[in-house]
Amino acid sequence: MTTSRRTSRWTSRGTVHALLFIAALYSVLPLVWLFTSSTKNVGDFSTTSAFELGDWNLWSNLGDLFAEEDGVFLHWVRNSLLYAGLGAVLGALICAACGYAIAKLDFPGRRALFAVTLAGVLVPTTALALPLYLLASELRLVDTFWAVFIPLLTNPFGVYLARAYAEAAVPDEVLEASRVDGASELRTFFTIALPMMRPGVVTIVLFQFVGIWNNFFLPLVMLTDPELFPMTLGLFQWSSRVGQFPQYSPLVITGSLLAVVPLVIAFIVLQRQWRSGLATGSLK
Repeated sequence: MTTSRRTSRWTSRGTVHALLFIAALYSVLPLVWLFTSSTKNVGDFSTTSAFELGDWNLWSNLGDLFAEEDGVFLHWVRNSLLYAGLGAVLGALICAACGYAIAKLDFPGRRALFAVTLAGVLVPTTALALPLYLLASELRLVDTFWAVFIPLLTNPFGVYLARAYAEAAVPDEVLEASRVDGASELRTFFTIALPMMRPGVVTIVLFQFVGIWNNFFLPLVMLTDPELFPMTLGLFQWSSRVGQFPQYSPLVITGSLLAVVPLVIAFIVLQRQWRSGLATGSLK
């Protein structure tokens, strides 16, 4: 019996490790392909294999990337950083405030509001693109920075996460003590509740940043000015020309490689707080 249990245990561990290894390969191989392909010129794509390095044209490709169309790629990088950076921070703050209010404040319609928030999680963002476009058109915001930025500040799933974390991480006794001392609800939230919710807020920031950085459909609907495009939409426009103009191929691949870098940096910088938030939430 003991031998069979040990064998079963090792078999289950081996299966789990094999599945994790396959998942890691599935995640890493596209990045490896991006890196190796960014070292190639147009001719190397037809003479080398997928994961074979080219003649190390990475620096040349980078120079061509930033020089193409009078440096429009720099505008795309700036726009993506503005959309994702400001949108993630402000959106996470809004989600934290809404989640805290639903979890800790007693007001009429609180449960109904939370139910509507949960319903909003189920609505795909693509289904909202046309109504948002019509609303932006009425407000004369189409083809402006605000047409993309303002809708990105709302995130029902972020509100749900903030509500769950505030429910577990912010004791009612501490809030009552703050109110007895004369602190307003706004001051109580910013000075007491928000620091306690920091790991959860960091998790929301990461989700917001990744979602906004990879957002494609909303800018596609709202924008026509190339200087307002984020990197996703700009690289898509270039990739649509590859069939007619093959010289865009290394530019699209090199730009896609650069587009991954901020996501990797964000996870590396914030992973400690993010993992802490997940662990705290699971314990509570």
